[in-house]
Amino acid sequence: MGSLLAIEWLKIKRYRTFWVLVGLFALLLPLWNYSVANGFLKLGGSGKNGMNFLNTAYSFPEVWSNVGFWGSIFILFLAILVIIVTTNENAYRTNRQNVIDGWKRIEFYHAKVQLVVALSVLVTVYYAILSIVFGIANSGSFSFSITDLRSISYFFLLSLDYLGLALFLSIWVRRSGLAIGLFLLYSMIIENIARGMINHYFDTPYGNLLPLQASDELLPFPLMMMTKALLNQVDKIANTTYLIATLCWCGVYYVAGRALLLRKDW
Repeated sequence: MGSLLAIEWLKIKRYRTFWVLVGLFALLLPLWNYSVANGFLKLGGSGKNGMNFLNTAYSFPEVWSNVGFWGSIFILFLAILVIIVTTNENAYRTNRQNVIDGWKRIEFYHAKVQLVVALSVLVTVYYAILSIVFGIANSGSFSFSITDLRSISYFFLLSLDYLGLALFLSIWVRRSGLAIGLFLLYSMIIENIARGMINHYFDTPYGNLLPLQASDELLPFPLMMMTKALLNQVDKIANTTYLIATLCWCGVYYVAGRALLLRKDW
């Protein structure tokens, strides 16, 4: 199985778009967090005026959730990368060449799945390093607990959730522009509208179990957590439920993507 991932690496290591999108994620995520930690977002004014209400969110243990929350936004760069890399196989007929060279269709699919898993592992390691750096810089010391390890595993699942959906859409649509448009439309607009409607009209929080929102709930925005604590609000859905929902959605992406790829003509 490792040979499949090695071949994927040979395909993309000289691909400029790969390095551009990975570079944007690697550069913008720490820059954004640095800006927020140093007062980019303030209440009541700018510059020396106003209150930097998010600087405390970069101390341990809140830093894990905070960096994870912003990471769920910048992971969109890597989701777009997965879509481009996968749809290019169809556009340039390299998927057919792989089969001619002796691959089975399922091996082609598993190569893309392994790429998604590998990217999720790498960005999780990067997220952990960033969280430790910002945590030490703002706390003055280092601390780590089982809860923090849970946050790292949550970010891995969040990455797998986003990139898994991107892979499914790229196999379903097979055109990069349309797949990217659908992914952005769903992640930024459709799911938020659907979640709001379910929660409002059915008076239930189960709209939070939609594909991307389920993993987002594992690493909520610290300000929202602080607000809930001040108002003594208790979450109606436990983290375990969000965890199970995220795993289920990842399973759905895999099974549905596999069925589509094996059924469609090449």
